[in-house]
Amino acid sequence: MSENKKKRILSGIQPSGVPHIGNFFGMMRQALELQEKGDAYLFIADLHSLTVNPKPQELRERIDRLALDFLACGLDPEKTAFFRQSDINGICELTWILNCITNMGLLERAHSYKDKIAKGFVPNNGLFSYPVLMASDILIYKADSVPVGKDQKQHLEITRDLAIRFNQMYGDIFVIPEPIIPETVAVVPGIDGQKMSKSYNNTIELFGNEKQIRKKIMSIPTDSTPMEDPKDPDKCNIYKLYCLFADEIQKEELAAKYRGGNFGYGHAKQALFEAYMDFFAPMRKRREELEKDPGYIQSILKKGAEKANAIAAETLEEVRKAVGLR
Repeated sequence: MSENKKKRILSGIQPSGVPHIGNFFGMMRQALELQEKGDAYLFIADLHSLTVNPKPQELRERIDRLALDFLACGLDPEKTAFFRQSDINGICELTWILNCITNMGLLERAHSYKDKIAKGFVPNNGLFSYPVLMASDILIYKADSVPVGKDQKQHLEITRDLAIRFNQMYGDIFVIPEPIIPETVAVVPGIDGQKMSKSYNNTIELFGNEKQIRKKIMSIPTDSTPMEDPKDPDKCNIYKLYCLFADEIQKEELAAKYRGGNFGYGHAKQALFEAYMDFFAPMRKRREELEKDPGYIQSILKKGAEKANAIAAETLEEVRKAVGLR
């Protein structure tokens, strides 16, 4: 790769439900920052979501909502190719070709598969071969870099293994992708203190109804320390959530109120609610504007798919020739 060529960076996210602030600070914000650092591609992984057999109408609604939320949060379609995974011609064909060079043992060792089985998921072939589809997602665009968290790191290692194996068998077709592992990833606590997750039902929606958001924040459990007594902010879940939205001065000011006494948890919850509303106010306004024009959102996804398809078609043609299909 020439020094003047931007690195191609690929990210994907499943439309698994209503986005919450844990999604924003844990993944979405990082994806938005990467559009300033390279040739960015971001896809909605709708094919991956089929492993749990979602209801068709719910899946469509989740896809549309996720696209709307990303654009509201600042995704720039001039800097990021934004598209649906299922709009890419050839992604399933490449998955089949890669399946044919993938050893069963490699997939059987996948932590994600074993974890889901341990949690009682009924295994299907899609769940088992999930890492191969993920490899296709990455390799078909010849991505140089892929941001991954700890839970997906092994899947990227499988992608690298498959790319190396394919190149050894058929010639240097695929780029071997490098991981982007953030030094610090925000671990967003839920309203119960555990990691925020839809499966724990402890989330705060990213763009929820204002009254519902307020009600949820006001329901955060606290200890029984009297209002007049000093409190330790570092042991308080409300303060931890507040820190996501506040600058250093605001953090210190609220911490001082905790330690000074005559400051109740109700006051802290009000401060958190106001910080949440202030932080997301510009995005909420942008979302309201975008929601009025669904055609614009679909045009963005179509444009992104056209750009991604152009690269995917070139890669797939190389692959077909390499394996003898042309």
